[in-house]
Amino acid sequence: MNRTKATPRAWKGALLVAGTTSGAGKSVVVAGLCRWLARRGVRVAPFKAQNMALNSMVTADGGEIGRAQAMQAAAARVEPEAAMNPVLIKPAGERHSHVVVLGRPYETVDARSYWTRTPPLLEVALDALAGLRRRFDVVVCEGAGSPAEVNLRPRDIANMGLARAADLPVLVVGDIDRGGVFAHLAGTLAVLDPADQRHIAGFVINKFRGDAALLEPGLEWLRADTGRPCLGVLPWRSGLWLDAEDSLDLGERPDLLTPPAGRDVLRVAVVRLPRMSNVTDVDPLAAEPGVSVRLVATPAEVAEADLVIVPGTRTTVADLAWLRERGIGDALRRRAADGRPVLGICGGLQMLGAVIDDGVESRAGRVPGLGLLPVRTVFTPEKVLDLVQGTWRGHPVAGYRIHHGRVTAEGGEPFLDGCRAGSVWGTTWHGIFEGDAFRRAFLAEVARCAGRDWTPGTVSFAERREARLDALADLIEAHLDTDAVWRLIEGGVPGGLPVVGLARRPGGS
Repeated sequence: MNRTKATPRAWKGALLVAGTTSGAGKSVVVAGLCRWLARRGVRVAPFKAQNMALNSMVTADGGEIGRAQAMQAAAARVEPEAAMNPVLIKPAGERHSHVVVLGRPYETVDARSYWTRTPPLLEVALDALAGLRRRFDVVVCEGAGSPAEVNLRPRDIANMGLARAADLPVLVVGDIDRGGVFAHLAGTLAVLDPADQRHIAGFVINKFRGDAALLEPGLEWLRADTGRPCLGVLPWRSGLWLDAEDSLDLGERPDLLTPPAGRDVLRVAVVRLPRMSNVTDVDPLAAEPGVSVRLVATPAEVAEADLVIVPGTRTTVADLAWLRERGIGDALRRRAADGRPVLGICGGLQMLGAVIDDGVESRAGRVPGLGLLPVRTVFTPEKVLDLVQGTWRGHPVAGYRIHHGRVTAEGGEPFLDGCRAGSVWGTTWHGIFEGDAFRRAFLAEVARCAGRDWTPGTVSFAERREARLDALADLIEAHLDTDAVWRLIEGGVPGGLPVVGLARRPGGS
């Protein structure tokens, strides 16, 4: 493939990366494109009009956006901002979600009522995209789910609704590792109406294992059947995990990446709550040599770990009930009684505390916690969204807060904004383990409490994340037709693309 090396002049373009399914690889392809462009001197920004995710972070100006967009901003080497993810939907149960608009809480809705609100939200998204396009050379947009959800198309603001309104060319990514990729790609195009099909400019196959020459007959068929090229086949690579966006990403999270420096491996168990949020908090732990990080959901798994982390959640009271029903609450109590380490982060801290008074999130009122930390939580309508920093045992700590529950410590040893009681710690701060010195010191304390011969490594988490982003850009440059990508960004939607499949039939829509 041809790969342009020179930086284009006076660029003002945009591209939308859609996917055949959730988890097809849209987020990582956007990140790879952002880093590839940034390395060539292009001022580039990521954008996702609407994101449904429980993993989020706080921007410098106190806005909340999807964690994947923050990762993509890092790939682009720019500061994340609310305009990069103007609509964020955070599920709060089976039927309700919290909606965040331009970084601020908007309202709580059910699925049906949300779709009545999308016309004005599309305008918000278009304004945010237009602002980014004025300030950046290129904006690489990410779709949501799949554009083939025809039942949702009339109210879509993230896929073809955005592409049509902003006149964007679209690349569709398919995950070949799941099988059926040619049916997914061709079928996605075929169910779209003719006006939507006009924007689909090409395909990308992701996570291929094996000899790419074996794909050639399929690629030739795809071009002949759809009139659109496959612009690249990205190979499967291990160790490229990035900030997860949703539950489909959790199965790809790492366990043990590098061998220990000491004799022992430190085993970290993260309780897989039904509505856990910001599980990306534990990613830096998995990057540390000799640390195994696993998601767990049984008392036995909780019992055998050296450290158990109860992460954040969007449904604190409901997930606390789940802990009790599964016997995990009792397992945590036994750990505390035996002096074995437990850490609660945000909602996890609230569950480990004495009492939760919730008239906002669950409206359950006063609910007893597990009683492992001397803290009380009161939920208030105003959401806390800010960046925080401090020290622990002389080590700098930085993070961010996203919560409605105000926690008051009524005893114990101070620990960041929470406390420690025996072998149990709690804080509302997210992102604390990204600081290398604090992470190593905390894990060394855990190892001491657990009786493990574990030695901290010298890994820089920031450098490791940078290396992963560069590796993604390397894959883009080596395996994507980047000349064709340049032309799409610069020239927009190609003309003369054929209408195929169901849209050609009488009555097709």
